[in-house]
Amino acid sequence: MMPSLWNLVISTVVFFFAAWYIHRYLDDQGIPKGPTRGILVLVIASLLSWGVGYFVDTTEEKTSAAVMPTGVTQLLKDAGGQNNP
Repeated sequence: MMPSLWNLVISTVVFFFAAWYIHRYLDDQGIPKGPTRGILVLVIASLLSWGVGYFVDTTEEKTSAAVMPTGVTQLLKDAGGQNNP
């Protein structure tokens, strides 16, 4: 399944915010900059971004399933074009 547009937008924003916050936190802790620190920031920001993206997709699936008909047959029944199930 492809991610939704909301997933892409929100997870991108979360990634950049998390990377900025983690960099700032590590600076405050006095941890020196280097490749290990950069990989740590990348991994933690990516995991947070993926988690938020997953949450957005599951939330969107639940809300769209409650609002939208499940198929063409249900759509025709709702429109009054088919009387028999």
